[in-house]
Amino acid sequence: MAKGLTGGQLIAKMLAAEGVEDMFGIIDGTYFGLYRALGDNGIELHSPRHEAAAMHMAGAYARLTGRLGVAMASNGPGVANVLPGVAVEEGEGNRILLITSSRRVPIAYPDRGGTYQYFNQVGVTAPMTKFSVHVPSADRIPELMRRALRVSFTGRPGVVHIDIPENIINQPTEMDESAIRAPESYRRTTPIQADPVLVSKAAKMLVDAQQPVIHAGSGVYHAGAEPELARLAQLLAAPVTTSWAARGALPENLLEAIPMTALAVNDEVRSSADVALIVGSRMGETDWWGKAPNWAKPGSQATIQIDNDEARLGVNKPVTVALLADAKEALRALADAVEELGAPPNKQVRIKALEGWRAQWDAERAKLDKPLASHGAPVHPAHVPSIAQSVMPEDTVWVFDGGNTAVWSNFYHDANVPRTTLSTFKFGMLGAGMGQSLGAAVAAPDQRVCVLTGDGAFGMHSSEVESAVRLNLPIVFVVLVDGQWGMVKMSQQIAAHPVATVARKMLTNKSLPDDQVVYADFAPCRYDLMAEAFGAHGEHVTDSTQLRGALERARDCGRAAVVQVDVNNVEHLWAPALQSFKKMHQEPKG
Repeated sequence: MAKGLTGGQLIAKMLAAEGVEDMFGIIDGTYFGLYRALGDNGIELHSPRHEAAAMHMAGAYARLTGRLGVAMASNGPGVANVLPGVAVEEGEGNRILLITSSRRVPIAYPDRGGTYQYFNQVGVTAPMTKFSVHVPSADRIPELMRRALRVSFTGRPGVVHIDIPENIINQPTEMDESAIRAPESYRRTTPIQADPVLVSKAAKMLVDAQQPVIHAGSGVYHAGAEPELARLAQLLAAPVTTSWAARGALPENLLEAIPMTALAVNDEVRSSADVALIVGSRMGETDWWGKAPNWAKPGSQATIQIDNDEARLGVNKPVTVALLADAKEALRALADAVEELGAPPNKQVRIKALEGWRAQWDAERAKLDKPLASHGAPVHPAHVPSIAQSVMPEDTVWVFDGGNTAVWSNFYHDANVPRTTLSTFKFGMLGAGMGQSLGAAVAAPDQRVCVLTGDGAFGMHSSEVESAVRLNLPIVFVVLVDGQWGMVKMSQQIAAHPVATVARKMLTNKSLPDDQVVYADFAPCRYDLMAEAFGAHGEHVTDSTQLRGALERARDCGRAAVVQVDVNNVEHLWAPALQSFKKMHQEPKG
């Protein structure tokens, strides 16, 4: 008779050796041997209502803590359900280990023919992940788990997947605890250090520059490099722009910070810089590919790029100095080298430029804030993120979900505390915010979590309100209800009748007649009452004067809450900077 640890016990002990304390997923008999072993190894399972939400929970957890997120899904339909989350979290670049069960060894890989709840799970996930592998026998669990974890901690974070047959998970393996090894015995556990010669060269370039710019991507968060970024920016008196995913990496109330929402200022700062330091960013589409006119042309702008993944260096923007290194270590080394060189000769000029850009943004923001001066019903969408931020604690973790709702939320939010803004910045996935909020509340139990979501996005995973109630997570879900697929409706109108669309908005504050828009409207819903049925606190806001009180009651109720805000469904279509958003998805001409 076979003895030793079950496959599930072996996996749980390997996860514990990696410091894993939390997992996300829905229980199933196919991995009973795993979840039964979690508690004995100090690991808690947090269970949502849908497997895709488990991936978003793991992604938010990884983003906020800097630790490995772990999710699990059962064979067949469970894995089918988790796939949207796999695509999103890989796209967002969050470090997640996905563990799935599969049918027993004799009937799967390949399919015996008619195997129940089976498909080629590795074949499907492999193109969507950094690494995906099927475990063919119990004795290979340690080897393949180590390989998955090694890949997970190498280069840009993403999703790795290990697929294990149910009989291997649940049965004894003939292996004991001697099969467990410390992480440092099979993967790098120390950050990649920057080449000191290249650091010296880069530091001199930054000090000697007429006007440098630092651009931070989400790699700054993954490395925990926020303090080093702030120190270097202050030493150089250099403006810092960020990708959408790195908002708040440098608090936006600091002089050196150029808020992502200050679009014109961002363009001016980036295009006028003679030296650009790119940290932890692929310089993708929402960074305008690093091209003119939003950035300077390569011939007039030297570029230093820091990344821990060599495959990302110089891909979309030619580099002058390529620093393969951990962002935290490279920024620390650069700051030390800059400090040793002394203050830039033109530091006062740089400070004056920073003050000028701040004044320019203040003027832009004053125009943006005009809708906040008027109140009434239905609610102007600008009020929701503005009042919500004033009501919630300063270190609240914010989750923005939806199309136009995410745009309004970003433009009327100040990201002044690092690691407090979550969304699907690279994937734009509706509904992911529900799972993200659950993971955020687990990751940051001493902070409040508030979700600003559209009714379309909320409807995709509204059952996760029950998860928040059951898991005792006092999340505030604020649902901006306009009763329509707003971005789609706007696109339809502009495509069909652009002049009439603008004219009706300007003259009558109305959209095109209903017979000129198709498939874009919802039936009236009361999401606050649905929340109460789940056991949450519910609030219904129809006038902006009611909003502050409703949010305060939701904040103080001691449990999960849903605040339904009926927003003006015409104003909601005209979110800020839509034209810039459209241009962003066209190839720059420079």
